[in-house]
Amino acid sequence: MRPLRYSINVTLDGCCDHRAIPPDEELHRHAVENLEQADALLFGRVIYEMMEAAWRPPVPPGARPDWMEPFARTIAAAKKYVVSSTLDRVDWNAELVRGDLGKAVQQLKREPGKGLFTAGVKLPQALAELGLIDEYEFVVHPRLAGHGPTLFAGLSKRIDLRFVSRLEFGSGAVAMRYEPRR
Repeated sequence: MRPLRYSINVTLDGCCDHRAIPPDEELHRHAVENLEQADALLFGRVIYEMMEAAWRPPVPPGARPDWMEPFARTIAAAKKYVVSSTLDRVDWNAELVRGDLGKAVQQLKREPGKGLFTAGVKLPQALAELGLIDEYEFVVHPRLAGHGPTLFAGLSKRIDLRFVSRLEFGSGAVAMRYEPRR
């Protein structure tokens, strides 16, 4: 069964708004490594639309630094599954996921391959509630944002995690990986 991995950038005060996180070349390389561990990405509508707007080609020359291009190419090429009850169709190498979330994700996990990768806030919370996330990565940035959104607000039950590893970046950010205690 392929694992479902989750990664999110978060400030020290718990903000996971992507606009509160400074772009960084080393962190983009790390994100590419994360994406390369997966056969497919699992996004909710909001993250899918945000990623598509930011990374779908073509991009005007000079619109972003050259060091962002490996991430842009990797995410554009990735197979994507989009969980949405409001979108009628998706493209950009994507397929809609409808119906029972738990059953749909269990089926995706049963398919052969390296793994699935998810990001965002709302979909990962629903996946955590269902016990479907196999690895959590929190990339904690040395910044206080003073606002939200925050992670897992309203989670109905406590999820105990076991520390797996940490990776420190030159920016002072630290990626910490955990697995659920089962």
